[in-house]
Amino acid sequence: MGRKVTLATCSLNQWALDFEGNLERILKSVEIAKTKGAKYRLGPELEICGYGCADHYYESDTLLHSFEVLRKLLESPVTQDIIFSFFHNINEKKYLSSPGCRKVLLIRPKMTLANVGVHRELRWFSPWNQTRQVEEYFLPRMIQEVTGQETVPFGDCVLSTKDTCIGSEVCEELWSPNSPHINMSLDGVEIFTNGSASHHELRKANQRVNLVTSATTKCGGIYLYANQRGCDGDRVYYDGCAMIGINGDTVAQGAQFSLEDVEVITATLDLEDVRSYRGEECHPHLATGLKPCHRVKVDFSLSSSGDIFLPTHEPIDWSYHTDGSNAPLDKFPYEDNEVRTVLMLINLPLVMPQAGFLLPLSGGVDSSSTACIVYSMCVQICRAVDVGNSQVLADVRRVVGDEAYSPKDPKELCGRIFTTCYMSSENSSTDTRNRAQELASQIGSSHLSINIDLAVKGILGIFSAVTGMFPKFRVNGGSHRENLALQNVQARVRMVLAYLFAQLCLWARGKPGGLLVLGSAILTGYFTKYDCSSADINPIGGVSKTDLKSFLSYCVDKYQLTALRGILAAPPTAELEPLTDGQVSQTDEADMGMTYSELSVIGRLRKISKCGPFSMFCKLIHMWRDALSPAEVAEKVKRFFRMYSINRHKMTTVTPSYHAEVYSPDDNRFDLRPFLYNTRWSWQFRAIDGQVPTTEKAPGLDALQKP
Repeated sequence: MGRKVTLATCSLNQWALDFEGNLERILKSVEIAKTKGAKYRLGPELEICGYGCADHYYESDTLLHSFEVLRKLLESPVTQDIIFSFFHNINEKKYLSSPGCRKVLLIRPKMTLANVGVHRELRWFSPWNQTRQVEEYFLPRMIQEVTGQETVPFGDCVLSTKDTCIGSEVCEELWSPNSPHINMSLDGVEIFTNGSASHHELRKANQRVNLVTSATTKCGGIYLYANQRGCDGDRVYYDGCAMIGINGDTVAQGAQFSLEDVEVITATLDLEDVRSYRGEECHPHLATGLKPCHRVKVDFSLSSSGDIFLPTHEPIDWSYHTDGSNAPLDKFPYEDNEVRTVLMLINLPLVMPQAGFLLPLSGGVDSSSTACIVYSMCVQICRAVDVGNSQVLADVRRVVGDEAYSPKDPKELCGRIFTTCYMSSENSSTDTRNRAQELASQIGSSHLSINIDLAVKGILGIFSAVTGMFPKFRVNGGSHRENLALQNVQARVRMVLAYLFAQLCLWARGKPGGLLVLGSAILTGYFTKYDCSSADINPIGGVSKTDLKSFLSYCVDKYQLTALRGILAAPPTAELEPLTDGQVSQTDEADMGMTYSELSVIGRLRKISKCGPFSMFCKLIHMWRDALSPAEVAEKVKRFFRMYSINRHKMTTVTPSYHAEVYSPDDNRFDLRPFLYNTRWSWQFRAIDGQVPTTEKAPGLDALQKP
């Protein structure tokens, strides 16, 4: 009997309800695993139907088609002679397929469900909470016909081969304070597998790697981690990061971001290394009184008798995405965010068949960030084509509608698939027009200059004809309400024109297809409802203004986009009010009554630290003590919550955006708060007002006063 085992895990670009494509990718991963000599293959969570099915899990069709795919997998010759662990919407199954024997070995249900942030697993599933208990599950007839089985073990059980013991965790269970791998290791399980659907957030990969590493550092063992890759039809991005570890070391790492639909990594490891590690490091007395795992025995070996000369994998250092200089993980990982967003954008024209993107480019930080992300997408597509990625080339040809096309360079590709437009009005400055034009020229986008004054005057003419009234800007003697209406009509006209040009500008050039409209509204909520922030997708919706500025600074150096320097230096402005002597008189920060930097801090306290008005005030008097007095802090907190409650309704219509981090405005998906508030916040503000004089008179006043 041998002692060395070759194991495979993978990252797959599975899509919700894409049963045919998901089946093809699963079979391809098994074929690659076998080619590399693996006797065991692990796949990501819910790989058959896709993780992001949401309320489709309620539909009987989803379960039916999942079992039909399972039957195809069992019948395929590709899946013979390997233990194949896959995930189904009744949770994890493992089966052995060998000549003359196709068999479902066990069903191990998920015991801890993800139900925070973007996850709602308890809406559709129930956790298995009967530790160490197993029942018999009746297989559907279509599976019985293939396997000859009527029932299969279902519950908290492990798989026992002739040479080792394999136990499973499923995604969230690794993050649980009572992870199953602890008790399984004390009961002699040597190989742990985790099929996951863990979405990307900034800095999250580090947490994942630490959890996997610590799992085997404590108790020894081999750990296989698989993950989804790609969009899966929702607002999150799954970043892969498949890995294999042993005794606290990583021995194989998959790509965190990749254009490959199927990635399989393997490692050959010595089971005796696990046993000797446990002999010294583990504490067998902790297993006293522990109920043993139910073992499902299978007449199969992962090792072979002639493996003495088979080399094993050595430990490696995990390679993280950084800004290129191995910056600390508490810094904004520009490349990480850029690559994730780029890969998501690449998928969009394929699933929403279009010929590219259109972006209203204002010459400000927000829209320029979106433009840089599209340009970066073109860079990465060209790199993939240059190294021979035939799938990426086929996808690009499908998008541009030319089967003979091959991108020459990023600027040329950008010109084929990306249209930018500067929508000027009589309130627009020459500076912003020039900044937008210069950036478009440097990235190569097809750029349009559109004047919206005719449309705005037409709409106001209709209003005047009906009411006999003509609104005026505040500087011309108009009221606040008139001033606001005149700003909003400009913003909303831009949205209408953006969609008109997205649908027809290629037609006007004699080319087929339409364009997806990209948005560029950020976390603040400082935008007009149904204006040009309304789009098909918003690449930067989950990122703060502070991080976007850092991202653009990074793009200046990485892509030599010198136009961004002027964009970064300019004050943020909507340019919706009349100019003064040809210069901008309106700025975002003056309108908001706080800087974007201050707003970022306040937003994180509200969302991540769960602060209401009073607790936020109590934190900020310390955080901002060098710049603001307690009374000034109180005014900013009260202004934020007044404006937040007034503008919260905008989040109900916010353009779908990528879930970049836990500070997200995504309504009814991540941020489950009301959209109708009493905007006076009378009780809360009274508590703040009562605390201000007490704070100013308290001992240590100097520490809470600005210089």
